[in-house]
Amino acid sequence: MTAAPASARSSIDPEEVARFSAMADDWWKMDGKFAPLHRFNPVRLAFIRETALARFGRDPKSRAPFKGIRLLDIGCGGGLLSEPMTRMGFAVTGVDASERNIGAARAHAESQGLTIDYCATTAEALLAQGEQFDMILNMEVIEHVAEPGAFLRDTAAMLKPGGLMIVATLNRTLKALALAKIGAEYVLRWMPAGTHDWNKFLKPEELRGYLQGATFQVEGPFGVAFDPLSWTWNRSSDSKVNYMMTVARDRAVEPL
Repeated sequence: MTAAPASARSSIDPEEVARFSAMADDWWKMDGKFAPLHRFNPVRLAFIRETALARFGRDPKSRAPFKGIRLLDIGCGGGLLSEPMTRMGFAVTGVDASERNIGAARAHAESQGLTIDYCATTAEALLAQGEQFDMILNMEVIEHVAEPGAFLRDTAAMLKPGGLMIVATLNRTLKALALAKIGAEYVLRWMPAGTHDWNKFLKPEELRGYLQGATFQVEGPFGVAFDPLSWTWNRSSDSKVNYMMTVARDRAVEPL
């Protein structure tokens, strides 16, 4: 895939792109700036696999059950999800607004012998090109874009009939402010200060509202919580900090 120019209405927040570009060399360092994402990955991957198996009716015993399914990892960063998705059999397109992130992702995938279609572009550019996907991962991205509503609608519009999108983000609650912002960035120093802006966190009902009137089945929130005793992330009934939602497109609908 070749890079496409951003349209007049862009999801890109230049400050966010610059912030993550500056950390691009750290994506695959287990003890680096993205260490929290590496710890977070197992619960994300389990949820994605479980949800996709149910949606597409694939064999859970298969080593690569998702062959023939085209997946978009939007805001892919260094490829922390793109690579395991490829190993599960998906045909993966990884997209990020940062050229440096894409460079890091491409180099790591090549070192692992993985074929992933990486491209530095945007959701709206892909949509303008008429791209369509069976599954879209929209994970920890929407809180970093300039226009979250337009971004969510653009990504959802790229779902094929019968397709599925998984969205993961942070809830705009006082608990999230205390734990995900102040605690994670300033107390525990899990990530650099300024990584997140609490004002950009989104409530589940806001995500639903962005797709109001469109023919989608939106489910969730499905909460995710950190267990300090086991030092792991787990599914939880508590969605006041981290949560995921699913957006399923009907199998026969008109485009947005």
